[in-house]
Amino acid sequence: MNRPLKNVFEAADTRRKQARKRSLCVINEHSEPAFNTAAATQIVFQRPVSGLYAITPDFESTDDLLDKTRQVLEGGAQLVQYRNKSANKVLLREQAESLLQLCRKHQVPLIINDHVDLAMEIDADGVHVGQNDAAVTHARKQLGRDKIVGASCYNNGDLALRAEKQGADYVAFGAFFPSLTKPDALSVTADLVASVRKKIAIPIVGIGGIRLTNAAAVIQSECAAIAVCNDLFHTENSKVKAAQFAQLFAVTI
Repeated sequence: MNRPLKNVFEAADTRRKQARKRSLCVINEHSEPAFNTAAATQIVFQRPVSGLYAITPDFESTDDLLDKTRQVLEGGAQLVQYRNKSANKVLLREQAESLLQLCRKHQVPLIINDHVDLAMEIDADGVHVGQNDAAVTHARKQLGRDKIVGASCYNNGDLALRAEKQGADYVAFGAFFPSLTKPDALSVTADLVASVRKKIAIPIVGIGGIRLTNAAAVIQSECAAIAVCNDLFHTENSKVKAAQFAQLFAVTI
């Protein structure tokens, strides 16, 4: 492995260890001396949403899904969102439970796309919902205060303001670029993100057609995180690609 790439992996690993160390310090101040895995997980997931946000594509094979997600986590992803629009309820549950175990091992939150009921059933770390007016309120009521709730705002700043008031932990804007996942998605400009950033306190996630070649521009637009699917999972070495994405935050911010 060449030295620059090795440095990228080492930096990602250091960030994960530092975050885990900070969380354990909080636990030691407020709990019994014995290590509590559940408590550690909960504290870690209260960190602000930032960095590389991996969104899974529609994998029919659970083994393939887990293998690729493991690589992405090892490369430095800070959040994982399970999204599979083609799976039935049985496969959704199987894959979500398996991903949760994997993400717990890496101390990274697992967010479930749309399915609040599934997130509750498996005790996932949060949910991402769409533009329905009641979606954020419903998700927060069902999941409680300790879970992550994210909301899609497309290119609508008013939706972001409303989502924050309803209890969202982050809002997502996109598509920044043409997207294979959502080819009909509305486009977003950096000016819109900058405008909304002045009005809300919660993090903004950039999404839609983000690739290694254009991700820096999204980070520079004041997005705290970038959500990536195809360029992260549909590549030969997802660990390397994830590390390269993660490194952009170190050199851009």
